[in-house]
Amino acid sequence: MAGMTIAGVYAEFAASEARGVSPAYERLGWAVSRDEDVPALLGTLPEPKRQPQLLFGVVRLLGGPVADPAAFIAFTVENWPAIAAELTARATQTNEAGRCAVLLPVLAALPQPLALLEVGASAGLCLYPDRYTYRYGEHLLGSDGPVLDCAITGATPPDRLPEVVWRAGIDLNPLDVTDPADVAWLDALIWPEHTHRRERLRAAAAVAAADPPLLVRGDLNDALPALAAQAPSGATLVVFHTSVLYQVPAPQQARFVDLVRDLPGHWVSNDTTDLLPAHAVPPTPDGAAYNLLALDGRPLAWTRSHGQAMTWLA
Repeated sequence: MAGMTIAGVYAEFAASEARGVSPAYERLGWAVSRDEDVPALLGTLPEPKRQPQLLFGVVRLLGGPVADPAAFIAFTVENWPAIAAELTARATQTNEAGRCAVLLPVLAALPQPLALLEVGASAGLCLYPDRYTYRYGEHLLGSDGPVLDCAITGATPPDRLPEVVWRAGIDLNPLDVTDPADVAWLDALIWPEHTHRRERLRAAAAVAAADPPLLVRGDLNDALPALAAQAPSGATLVVFHTSVLYQVPAPQQARFVDLVRDLPGHWVSNDTTDLLPAHAVPPTPDGAAYNLLALDGRPLAWTRSHGQAMTWLA
């Protein structure tokens, strides 16, 4: 969305990402896009701090209203100093375990066992694809942890879970699932109507708390080589990320791609299309917002942002 006005960013969010997924956030997106005060206030912050998901999550965290657009606008303007402080200090760290459902077909097909290293890991809930249960239509796989539903088009669902022997992650601000304040922030980032995601967060947090991953605080490019070197030699290293790199400036994105391509093992991205050359990006199925799932830079499927659906490429 580079070069787009703040109003345009919120209109685009309403039209493509929130539409059909969250009526409340669709209404808020349109309301902010038509307002003068809130875009002006957001304009005083760095671009990464203006994101709709971040603003809406912070207002929810502070107890503000998100069901009524007029009340949301008034609350945001009246409480701007506190909101601006939270926006500056935080980032969208939506730790959606449901995204494992779109990663699973790739992870299950790689040489086992796996050493998983997630970039932008948040609390590390996506580091447990072997501990969850998956439902692809009528196809059920697994028997433990939260049930992750995913509509899969154009491919056969996987028939096995991966074997994970090592799991680690990098984040600028790793979150602790045993800390109520950190879980409260993860909860605030879940969209208002998504009760099932809130329940899934609690179940996935219990899985992670029982066997905490290795989480390293640091910049993805600075921390990646040393952490990757800690992976056990007998396992396939898989560096992956979901809905993270869109927050990283283009020069750092390019550096990351160079770094990850030089590592042994595989790179799985479920993220922005900016990571791939424009000629390698296929057209999206419709006007909705999608991530592009790719293995070692090769596009495989379009996926919805919370792992609820995926459409495989021909």
